[in-house]
Amino acid sequence: MKKVLVVCGNGLGSSMIVEMNVKAALKEMGKEAEVSHTDLTTAKTEQADLFLGSEDIVESLEDGSKNVVKLKNLMDKNELRAALEQNI
Repeated sequence: MKKVLVVCGNGLGSSMIVEMNVKAALKEMGKEAEVSHTDLTTAKTEQADLFLGSEDIVESLEDGSKNVVKLKNLMDKNELRAALEQNI
């Protein structure tokens, strides 16, 4: 099963909301994945198939081996769904 990690600065507010939106979008798409959220520091040591977060936060995760998707608007469900369709 694919693992999706939603990342924000502190791993509390916005990443939790986006995690719920990811789960809802995956359900609508008929796809399954393990979805969780975390802070940026922890994300640097985590393994996942997809890292999602705002552009300014997740760009520091890019190391050539991680699949990082930088979202322009965390609350845009259409942008989120498009990112999931392309990467899951």
